[in-house]
Amino acid sequence: MLTQLTVQNFAIVRFLELELHAGMTCITGETGAGKSIAIDALGLCLGERAEGSMVRPGADRCELTARFSLERNPAARLWLQQHELQQDDECLLRRVITHEGRSRAYINGTPVPVTQLRGLGQLLINIHGQHAHQLLLRPEHQLTILDAYAGHQDLLLATRNTYQQWRQSQNELQRLEQERSKREARRQLLEYQVEELDQFSLQAGEYEEIEIEHSRLANRGEIVGECQACLDLLQDNDEITLISLLNQACHRLDDICAMDDRLQPVSQMLQEALIQVQESHQELRQYLDRLDLDPERLSLLDERLSRAMTLSRKHHIRPHELPAYHQQLSAELASLSADDARLDTLHHELNQLQLDYIEQAQRLSASRQRHADELAQRITARIQTLAMPHGQLTIQVQPQSEALPSALGQDQVEFLVTTNPGQPPQALAKVASGGELSRISLAIQVITAERIATPSLIFDEVDVGISGPTANVVGKLLRELGRSTQVLVVTHLPQVAGQGHHHLYVSKYSDGHMTETQMQSLDKQGRLDELARLLGGDQITRNTLANARELLQNTD
Repeated sequence: MLTQLTVQNFAIVRFLELELHAGMTCITGETGAGKSIAIDALGLCLGERAEGSMVRPGADRCELTARFSLERNPAARLWLQQHELQQDDECLLRRVITHEGRSRAYINGTPVPVTQLRGLGQLLINIHGQHAHQLLLRPEHQLTILDAYAGHQDLLLATRNTYQQWRQSQNELQRLEQERSKREARRQLLEYQVEELDQFSLQAGEYEEIEIEHSRLANRGEIVGECQACLDLLQDNDEITLISLLNQACHRLDDICAMDDRLQPVSQMLQEALIQVQESHQELRQYLDRLDLDPERLSLLDERLSRAMTLSRKHHIRPHELPAYHQQLSAELASLSADDARLDTLHHELNQLQLDYIEQAQRLSASRQRHADELAQRITARIQTLAMPHGQLTIQVQPQSEALPSALGQDQVEFLVTTNPGQPPQALAKVASGGELSRISLAIQVITAERIATPSLIFDEVDVGISGPTANVVGKLLRELGRSTQVLVVTHLPQVAGQGHHHLYVSKYSDGHMTETQMQSLDKQGRLDELARLLGGDQITRNTLANARELLQNTD
């Protein structure tokens, strides 16, 4: 329930703070005073589009705040919990708009996108505008009304989900079908390339190993010669060698150490050097003994290196990248094969989804048919009390089995009406006058509002084109609705205003330079004066006061 609305520097409002209560609250005022300005401000708190021109002239920004009680609104509390926003028994929506047109939105003090204001707002309040009767002429709006009354959200959701799955599968099938020829050409090329790389079968790191081994075999003569020269220097010649010289040095130093042991560390180092050189000679000899000088192996390596270079040039990559590229092409070929298999699967899936969709659409259609009769009877009963004694409304639900699937099913819904005896039912636009359409629209709004879970309803001048005894019936309808939910009504009719549990009066003040709108709650005497003004114009007379008093007495 809306408990408070605060408006600062919005349009011609400098500051406004309203305390709102349960039941039916009527808002009246002089023409041009801005009776709907509070509704417009509330709409911005609920996420409607903001513009810089909405800011009061001379102000940098406007600020709008709406406070709601969530005591009887578990859906809103659950929404806040799911979006990790602070939630208790109250909720505060705030909107700040600058004169440049930028806006910021807050829920319980936390900055949020405007879309979240809209999402939460749908659970807090429902606004019925003065142009609702024009929307009533649209078939898609008539379908929305019927679905809202039926309350079969589970059927709508199931139908929508199946439709979306069908649509996604259909799009995927079309894409795969359209790309079939390109895919086939690409697969043929890939099959040739992968087979060629399969036959070569170069492994990761193999190219680098081949290069090293090839270099060794290609330079084997020079390697053998240099190794043998090293062996000769170390020990393998009959002349002076490094090992013989080190042996001589070790023996001589041993003799010196016998005379002066301070050279013992030097002797030790020479002994270690001799051991290292002897081991180096041994390792080098073993290397030569193991050295493979097979010319056939060199030829094989030559051929493999040449083939790697040829394939790398062909694919515009470096030779050592061939194994990774081979895997990439193999994966792409497997993916193309999977696409072909996916085509067969998609045909099966689409057939099943179509069957599921038809079943769900038929269940939705049956529910619409059942609720259409019930809703039509209730609307007919209501409009006959609104100065249309012979009015009859029927709701026609026609399944379009040959039509393409849609998220809303396959039904064509049309509201038909007759206003005179013997007249066949026809479309609203062909039969109903403007006043009759307004009454039909109001009856529908009141009836469907009973099925809407939001705890607050706003009717913004929906009684246009209604007067006399009919206005009195409308007022009673809204007051009755106010017993179970909070109802705010912007009206110019005294018969409607007199039915309210509370009354707000809108006035406009101008000092010749600036204009300002104010809104105040009326006490009993204030209500009498305002109802008398609505009844008789600016001149309040004894008769208009008496009529106003009678209106209020009828609501006690």
